[in-house]
Amino acid sequence: MGPVESVMARTATLARRIEAEDSGVAILRFRNGALGTIEVTMLTYPRNLEGSITLLGEHGSVKIGGTAVNKVETWQFADYDDDDKAVELAATNPPNVYGFGHEGYYRNVLAVLRGQSRPDTDGRAGRKSLELILGIYASAKAGREVSLPLKTS
Repeated sequence: MGPVESVMARTATLARRIEAEDSGVAILRFRNGALGTIEVTMLTYPRNLEGSITLLGEHGSVKIGGTAVNKVETWQFADYDDDDKAVELAATNPPNVYGFGHEGYYRNVLAVLRGQSRPDTDGRAGRKSLELILGIYASAKAGREVSLPLKTS
């Protein structure tokens, strides 16, 4: 979907006596014009009912859900792609809500340190994720839409 152009967010502490928010929503505007939403809450009863990533598009839809965002629940596209076969192998059965942790990430770090592989991610990718999170907080604090990339002072 490409880079995020701007974000508008609201956060709140609704039911916990904590110094941080327990609920939040954000609307993302991507440079290509697409819109996205992020919703988070720590207030589900009786337990965390869902974690998911859903992409809805004019030529296909995908929902990854499950206990640890580990299960392909929907994978439907207008046209076939060879990746469609790989989806059948992607479902796992994790031992708990934490899934298998960050095993793949740590395996890649070790392989890179041993000179056996190239990094799957780098600091630039990490900075984009962090900048989005900081933009969400900045928008919630200011009560207005915030453009990305953030301006540094």
